[in-house]
Amino acid sequence: MRRKLVLVNPVNPNRLGLSINRSGRFPPLGLGIVAALMPANWDVELIDENFTPFAFSDADLVGVTSFTASITRAYDIAGIYRKKGIPTVIGGIHASMLPDEASEHVDTVVVGEVESVWHELLGDFERGKLKQRYQSQATSETVLQGARHDLFHPDYVCGSIQTARGCPMDCEFCSVSTFNGRRYRQRDVESVLDELETIRPQLVYFVDDNLYGYGAHAPERAIRLFKGIIERGIKKEWFTQASINFAENDEVLEYAARSGCRMVLLGLEAENPDALKDAGKRLNLRMLDEYEEVFRRIRSHGIAVLGSFIYGMDSDTPEALVRRTEFILNSDVDAVQISLMTPLPGTRLFDRLLCEGRLLYTNFPADWTRYDMTEVLFDPRRMKPKDLYHGVADACIRIYNPYNLWCRYLRTLATVRSNATAWWAYSTNLNYMKTSLAVCLRR
Repeated sequence: MRRKLVLVNPVNPNRLGLSINRSGRFPPLGLGIVAALMPANWDVELIDENFTPFAFSDADLVGVTSFTASITRAYDIAGIYRKKGIPTVIGGIHASMLPDEASEHVDTVVVGEVESVWHELLGDFERGKLKQRYQSQATSETVLQGARHDLFHPDYVCGSIQTARGCPMDCEFCSVSTFNGRRYRQRDVESVLDELETIRPQLVYFVDDNLYGYGAHAPERAIRLFKGIIERGIKKEWFTQASINFAENDEVLEYAARSGCRMVLLGLEAENPDALKDAGKRLNLRMLDEYEEVFRRIRSHGIAVLGSFIYGMDSDTPEALVRRTEFILNSDVDAVQISLMTPLPGTRLFDRLLCEGRLLYTNFPADWTRYDMTEVLFDPRRMKPKDLYHGVADACIRIYNPYNLWCRYLRTLATVRSNATAWWAYSTNLNYMKTSLAVCLRR
């Protein structure tokens, strides 16, 4: 007997935040993993609102995932199916952080990583005994499953792939360690390469929070991955996220570049010790004096540096925001991502600000649409909300000034000596310039 699973990737109806640009959208990797877990007697359809508004499609079972900013849309779509008596399942970061809230809008909530519970869930569905909640257990085996990339919309500019989960850093504003755990777990390199060969786009995003990894074996594993890409003849250009320890091994950087690495995002967040202490960025705090050397070593291998910065730490003042902007303008990063501090559920930051009564919008779930990193959501400790708005808007205007972006492009080209890499960085800056309009318009 054939059955049908409909998977839905909802989008925040406000269309703000980092997904406002087409090139800034990435395939819903979690839904692709669910699809890959399905038995042969199931048909799978993916409805992706990144490209097409939701339209009802009949199903035996419906699976929805969502980030915080799009969760109300996810609940609305789930409600359409529930009214027709079709069982609905939700997973992903937001539902895992707030399963009690999610349970009010869907039949079943998957808390945590889906791989360890999906077969049990399907068995219960077949018996008509779906539970309200399935709690996953994060083990080394849960990172072995690749995604079905054939289901993703062909107009995605970038493909995406994950090689590891978990983060030992536990930054106050980040929910990764809550969702995936603090133990760093890596997939087998050969399985990563097998999946990479199935990705259609020429550009690929390794979504790992730190592709390089941690510990004494990190360089060896990274080199095996990059050498594997070269030896298999996988012709992709790719970028990723990493901690600043990415620059500690020149052989890693050499093979990363040879395998197609064009850019690495470093979560720098701030340029001063007080702000880094606020965020819990212990590694950055220890290496603050080495930032420019880190940039130099990465760029010397023809790889661009995308520096990510946050405005709105508790120690920030209007003057501190100006200094952060000046640091960015004078730094050797090739591309810049700036965002407002956003207290997402599941983070220690959210819990602290809620306890302190500093959250400005708490009409949940309706107010979750605001949590897209373009709005001031809390009362800053050392300035007024409007001061934080003005500080970020002014930073956007100065950093993404077309003249400044062109000068940064020329500087990158002269340093990395690769037009492809320089153009990657320049295009990334143009995308963030468009995204920054969402902040500027709120001022």
